[in-house]
Amino acid sequence: MIGIIYSLLAGVLVSIQGIFNTRLSDKAGFWFTNTWVHGTGFLLSLIVLLMVKDGGLSKLYTVNKLYWLGGAFGVMIVFTVMKGISTLGPAYSVALLLITQLLVALIIDSLGLFGVDKVPLSANKLIGIGIMITGVVVFKLK
Repeated sequence: MIGIIYSLLAGVLVSIQGIFNTRLSDKAGFWFTNTWVHGTGFLLSLIVLLMVKDGGLSKLYTVNKLYWLGGAFGVMIVFTVMKGISTLGPAYSVALLLITQLLVALIIDSLGLFGVDKVPLSANKLIGIGIMITGVVVFKLK
């Protein structure tokens, strides 16, 4: 149940953050906004880290170096979400983002990439994605 709550909250936050970032970037510029977003995120993360004291630099070196790219992905995510929302609008942009995210997650699950447990691909999953894609097409029709 807690995973569902976290996932729903993430969906709300991603949608709102995308709009906030796009509005900020309209006035301040894309790369300033990206720097601001990650800078304020770093400060909040640092405060929480100092309070909960989990992990540390010594643990960082035990992780596959490929996984260190998460921060770089974050920069690209914020940038591309802002560009998508500014050109397509929030609803259509987020709908495409979610479908793409689900497709990539399905591939990762099905192939067991990046150390995740392999989950068999089923007809239900493919039908579900097909319904989502159909829904976006219907949503976008004028």
